[in-house]
Amino acid sequence: MADPAVVGSGSFVPGMRVSGSKAPSNPAENYYLARRRTLQVVVSSLLTEAGFESAEKAAVESLTEMIQSYISEVGRCAKSYCEHTARTQPTLSDVVVTLVEMGFNVDTLPSYAKRSQRMVITAPPVTNPPIAPKALTAGQKRLHPSHIPSHLPEFPDPHTYIKTPTFREPISDYQVVREKAASQRRDVERALTRFMAKTGETQSLFKDDITTFPLIASQPCTIPYLNALLPSELELQQLEETDSSEQDDQTDTENTSVNISNDESGADKENSGLPQGGALPAGKASEENLIDNPYLRPVKKPKVRRKK
Repeated sequence: MADPAVVGSGSFVPGMRVSGSKAPSNPAENYYLARRRTLQVVVSSLLTEAGFESAEKAAVESLTEMIQSYISEVGRCAKSYCEHTARTQPTLSDVVVTLVEMGFNVDTLPSYAKRSQRMVITAPPVTNPPIAPKALTAGQKRLHPSHIPSHLPEFPDPHTYIKTPTFREPISDYQVVREKAASQRRDVERALTRFMAKTGETQSLFKDDITTFPLIASQPCTIPYLNALLPSELELQQLEETDSSEQDDQTDTENTSVNISNDESGADKENSGLPQGGALPAGKASEENLIDNPYLRPVKKPKVRRKK
């Protein structure tokens, strides 16, 4: 491999096709493209150190994808270890623990960094990461007070906690309400007409073009006045409701009459078993608790206390 930079000139970003003549105009695409090219230059330099003189583009792309995945996994694991210890910024110890967990021998890093045949690569141009556009802007962003440390996360956007009521006053103008009702009725009729024209048989004003002005085909009836004589579905439903209500009333009256007659017969039977004095004997005092109807129980005279 003579010129590593030439190999990395035709790079691409995952999920985006980039040709050699057309440059991306999006800042996010420029950022990811610059990072991808830097990784390709690193891979080309490593291949040159290993003794390769040339390499296919597909092989370089595969190696670039592998090193990008490896670096992403190291960063993700280091961040998880950092958050596990209640910190926001990863440190060197987090990276070392990540490399050890991934099976990398950390003791070989100093000797590898001091190798004699290593190639020096110029620093890539500084590109700022893309800034996500804010969808909603409301109020002013709050800063941390003096009692909150600066390393803690910032306050969320103001639109997440600022109350912005949005409502409209009800329209009570008679003319506006009538116009709105008429427009809604017209839209409903037009939609139903189009639906019936698409789902049923249609007729056209022009023989050559059938789809220009479709009309609902009229279905001839042998007895045209039959629909006017037969009751509609609404009338039938009303008749059924009135019939069911009348039947319910009739059954209620029958049930009440039967209950009244049963109560009267039961009262006569209970009164026949009582003596003429109206008081129960001592042997039948326990039967008083068995009577559930309070109107059939014997009268209890209140106790009158005499003043001494």
